[in-house]
Amino acid sequence: MNYPDFVRIKKVISENKSVKSIFLPFDKDIEPGQFLMITIPGVDEIPMSVSRILENEISITFKRVGDATSELFKKSEGEILGVRGPLGRGFDIQGERILFVAGGTGIAPIAPAVEKAKELGKDITTILGAKTKDDLFFVERLKRCGNLIITTDDGSAGKKGFASDAAEEIMDKEDFDLVITCGPEIMMKKILDICLDRSIDFQASVERYIKCGLGLCGQCCIGEGLRVCKEGPVFSGEILKGCKDFGCYSRDSAGRRVYLRDE
Repeated sequence: MNYPDFVRIKKVISENKSVKSIFLPFDKDIEPGQFLMITIPGVDEIPMSVSRILENEISITFKRVGDATSELFKKSEGEILGVRGPLGRGFDIQGERILFVAGGTGIAPIAPAVEKAKELGKDITTILGAKTKDDLFFVERLKRCGNLIITTDDGSAGKKGFASDAAEEIMDKEDFDLVITCGPEIMMKKILDICLDRSIDFQASVERYIKCGLGLCGQCCIGEGLRVCKEGPVFSGEILKGCKDFGCYSRDSAGRRVYLRDE
């Protein structure tokens, strides 16, 4: 059985008023885009993307949005969490010129991929979108890796507008071998359509309700039986263009359709 390892939190930092990162000991090989199942004792087990890959250490970065993440938000150094993984498929860093597009907390799994691309000597442009300047994080970290374009819905930082609009604008001006994205699904669907029109390779980290993380329960399926926890969470554009629910709806814990809202 795939049991969690219980470890003590090494460090907790605030990224902004509603986002925190928890650092945990971790000595297994892990690729950007893979995820972990995090056990919060007495509360729940939830999937979390890896936001930093360090020597014998990783971090998870999350926004306080529900019961489980609210409990995580209260955790401090020395407290215990369960860690199961790494799970799923990560990003395939290929090509020479790569455009990364992240919306909101979607930057969490993107940031390690940006850093890996830098290590591989790629030409990098990153678009980071948020609602307001107060919602931004990882800005200085991304600046160290290449060209960074910031967008905010209200124009309080960077360009006013959506990350998908900035992505289309730069793809009209420059050539890219690959676009990698994570964020609101409607944003990712817009970027997929832009890439398909231009024959640009595309990868997206997709979020679905994950229960087991082992590919057994089928709760996280997208398209025709593709399991986000096993075949994903990173999917290519070739696969996603055939998934009728991508950019349209997901499913809740009871399997009911939840229609997606625009950015």
